Amino acid sequence: MDTKDERSAPWSSPVHMHNPHLDALEEDILYHFSLGTGTHNLQEMFGDVKFVCVGGSPWRMKAFIEYMAAELDMEDPNLEYPNICAGTDRYAMYKVGPVLSVSHGMGIPSIAIMLHELIKLLYHAKCTDVTIIRIGTSGGIGLEPGTVVVTKQSVDATFQPKFEQVILGKTVVRNTDLDQSLAEELLQCSKELKQFNTVIGNTMCTLDFYEGQARLDGAFCSYTEKDKQDYLNKAQEAGVYNIEMESSVFAAMCKLSGVRAAVVCVTLLDRLKGDQLHSPHDVLHSYQQRPQILVGYYIKKQLKAKAQRS
Repeated sequence: MDTKDERSAPWSSPVHMHNPHLDALEEDILYHFSLGTGTHNLQEMFGDVKFVCVGGSPWRMKAFIEYMAAELDMEDPNLEYPNICAGTDRYAMYKVGPVLSVSHGMGIPSIAIMLHELIKLLYHAKCTDVTIIRIGTSGGIGLEPGTVVVTKQSVDATFQPKFEQVILGKTVVRNTDLDQSLAEELLQCSKELKQFNTVIGNTMCTLDFYEGQARLDGAFCSYTEKDKQDYLNKAQEAGVYNIEMESSVFAAMCKLSGVRAAVVCVTLLDRLKGDQLHSPHDVLHSYQQRPQILVGYYIKKQLKAKAQRS
C-alpha cells in the first residue's frame, strides 16, 4: 500500500498498510470480525473513528463503551449498544460516536489477528488521526496493587525492547516503541483526576501466564522461589514495572501502521509478594475500572480541545 495516501488532507495522518497484495483483491474479507469491503460500507460505519480502545474481555469492552457513552453525553436508555461483530464469536466490537471498543482475547496470537483486521478496517474506512489504546490488567513488580502503568516501552522476557516473529522460517525483529508524548499526556490526565496512582515504566510481555511469568502455581514448575525472586528483581532493575501478554505485538503493529498508541494497564498484585489474587472481588473490579476512567478522561479532554479549536 502506498503510504502517501491522497484520501486525506495534508494535515491529517492516515492509517498505513504495507501489503501490495491487497490491491489485487476484489473484496477484502475481515473474517474474524464478520465484516468485509464487499458486504459492508466500512467508511460509513467507521469513518468518524478517532479513538480505538482494545482489551481482552468482551464484557469489559462493552462496559467501556457504555461508560464512554455516559462520559460523552451520548447515552440512549433504549440503546443496547449491539455487538458489531455479532456474526462471529471470536471478537466483540462496540461503537459510540468517534470511539470504537474492541476485544482482543488473551495473548499475542489473539491480539495480533485482531490487529491485522482492525488496521485494515480503519484503512478501508479512510480513518485519519487515529489513536489506539490497549486497556487491561497486569501483574506489578514492586508496585502497590491498583497502580496504573502507562507503558514506556514493551520488552520481552529477556528484557529486550523487541518483538520477534517467525515469517517464512526466518525470525523478523520489530520495534516496540510507543508514543512517548501520548504516555505523558495520559500521565498528566491522571494528575488532573487525582483518583489513583499512575506511573510510566517498561512493560514485560510474555508468551505465557504461568512459567513465562515466573509463577510458582502452574501445573508445571522447574524452579525455586529464589529463582523466581532473582528473575523478577532483574526485571525490576531493567525498568520493568508490570507484566502482561499483549503489549509487544501491539506496539510493533501500531508503529508499522503509523497510529499513535499507548498501553494502560492496572496492576492487580505485586508479583514480588505472590502469584495468586487474594483481593476481594469488589476491590479487583474497582481496580479494573481505573484504566477506562483514565482513558475516558483523556478522550473527553481531547474531544473538548478539538471542539474549542473548531
